Amino acid sequence: MADHAPDQAAFAPDGPHLALPDAEAVEAGRLLFAAPCRFFHGAQSLEQLPPPEGVEIAFAGRSNVGKSSLINALAGQHALARASNTPGRTRQLNFFDLGGRLVLVDMPGYGYAQAAKTITEDWQRMMFDYLRGRPNLKRVLLLLDARIELKPSDTAVMDLLDRAAVTYLIVLTKTDGIKPGALERKHATIRELIRKHAAAYPKALATSSTAGAGIPELRAALAALA
Repeated sequence: MADHAPDQAAFAPDGPHLALPDAEAVEAGRLLFAAPCRFFHGAQSLEQLPPPEGVEIAFAGRSNVGKSSLINALAGQHALARASNTPGRTRQLNFFDLGGRLVLVDMPGYGYAQAAKTITEDWQRMMFDYLRGRPNLKRVLLLLDARIELKPSDTAVMDLLDRAAVTYLIVLTKTDGIKPGALERKHATIRELIRKHAAAYPKALATSSTAGAGIPELRAALAALA
């Protein structure tokens, strides 16, 4: 398995959030995500996974949390990653090559209430095997909707990531839909939750794919991993 230890240079030593990166780090992130990004593979089973080449960053989250929107915002494209019109419909790992330097992996959404129980169990089994066995997986970004309360499925996935021993960074999405005070309270809740999970990175990052908040910071952090 790859070394999943956090890259300390990419993150803040203190405070509740990721550090504001310096101009050099921001520029490195901008240049990385200015490179062409293209979909190149979809896998519905472990046997269909592409060869483990390049540094992989996986995006996980509940259905409708904004994974596709965040990938599109990072890459500066509108339709690179496409969300299904039916929540819970996408059931495969989608792989995107970013300039030959980074592979972005859009994982199927979890926690959709109308998804069949067998599909939910299949998701857990496939995702755990992928997370545990992928040697080039460098980081998982666990997306949580800043506007809503945490769900049991969110903490269940955090437990799964702990068991897989994969370092993950919590990324709050859709922060343009929440007031600053409520966002700070959400960060406080996340900090308490992080303390209970060994594989969780001790910082969180707030983003808005619509307003662009947090996008340069996340690009910079991922560029450090690339």
